[in-house]
Parts: sequence; C-alpha cells; structure tokens
Amino acid sequence: MGELSGYKRSYAKSDILAQSFMSKVYLWMAFGLCATGAVSYFAVRSAPLLNVLFGRGFAPFFVLVVIELGMVMYLASRVMTLNPATAKLLFFLYAALNGLTLAPIFLVYTRESLASTFFVSAAMFGVMAMYGTRTKRDLTEAGDFFRMGLIGVIIASLVNMFLKSEMIMWVTTYIGVFVFLGLTAYDTQKLRSMARENSVSDDVMENFSVLGALTLYLDFLNLFLLMLRIMGKRR
Repeated sequence: MGELSGYKRSYAKSDILAQSFMSKVYLWMAFGLCATGAVSYFAVRSAPLLNVLFGRGFAPFFVLVVIELGMVMYLASRVMTLNPATAKLLFFLYAALNGLTLAPIFLVYTRESLASTFFVSAAMFGVMAMYGTRTKRDLTEAGDFFRMGLIGVIIASLVNMFLKSEMIMWVTTYIGVFVFLGLTAYDTQKLRSMARENSVSDDVMENFSVLGALTLYLDFLNLFLLMLRIMGKRR
C-alpha cells in the first residue's frame, strides 16, 4: 500500500513538472509567433526593405530561406548543448527572419482573412494539442505515419513547382493540413512524455522548452499557411 502511495505521489509530481514544462513551451512558442507577426507587419510597411528582399530577382529572399533552414537544423541538433539564453536568442532570431520571408502574405491577402485564418488555425491547433495531452493512446506509430506524409507532401510540392498543376496543389494543401494537425497531437504528447520521464537540470529543461517551442511553432505556422490557401481572400 505504501509503495502504491509513493508511486501516486511520484506520478503526480512528474505530471506537475510536465505541466510546468508545457507552459514554458507554449509561452516561448507564443513569443516566437509574436516576433514573426510583428516583423512581417513592419517589414511590409517598409518599401525600401521589400525592394531589397524581393526586388532583385528574389536572391536575398532565397538567401534568407537558406539561413532559416540552417538555423532550424542547428537548433534541432545543438540546442541541448547551448546556453539557455543563447538557445532562446537563436529561436527569436529565427522567428524574426521568418517574419521577413512571410511579409508578402500581408500584401497578397486581406487583413480580415489573415485574422480569421489565424484564429481558425489557432482553434484547430488547440484542439489537437489538447487531444495529444489528454489521450491515453500512444501516438508514436501515428507520428511515424504523419512524418512520412510530410515527406510526401514536400516531394509532391517540389515536383509541382515544375508541373504547376492546380489539382496537385489543392491535394497537397488538404493533405498537409491533415498532416500538421496530426503532428501537433503527436509532438504535444511526445514533449509531455519527455518532460515527465526525464529528471534533468533546470538549464537542460529550459533548452528542452525552446526545442519544444520550435517544434510546435513550426507545426502551427505551416498549418496557418496551408489554411491561408484555403480560407485566404486575396487583395
């Protein structure tokens, strides 16, 4: 009986730690999204900056995209060895650079449709994050399935850059929405399990929270961009 009581206390403690960890993840994710939105909004109001980024054959834009990909890979592979302050700074820098590359959506779509799509995407993300938190089902196999689906969507999208098929574009868009909704649930469950099962130092846990924020930030941002194709009203 004493062992059972001790197990319950241990589980309750790990659950509290997991909740605290996830609160930090969502907080840093929100800060990252705010940084992206703010930079996009102010960038689109600067004609000289837009001219530099998109007025010379898109070369600066593609350079930024390559830098962003490099930062994501670096953060994902080295975040646990970085100083927590450095990890957070790199995350915010990545989010800000993302704001520059996403600035054109403020020119293409109306503000009303951007706002409505954001709130719809946030609601969908929230529902799937809640499912990932509450479900007793192990989503590991589903996560593998969604990752394979993501690879398929990326390959199909790259091929369609040459084919320019509207049908393929819409198919990959709807499949992409399904994939990122699934990844949201899977990543949420994985992060909570990781926090519950690991007893590590505060610095390492801080870095875990940055990595988790980056993961969910990418899930949400890609979901939002795909939903924008479906719901967005062009100017």
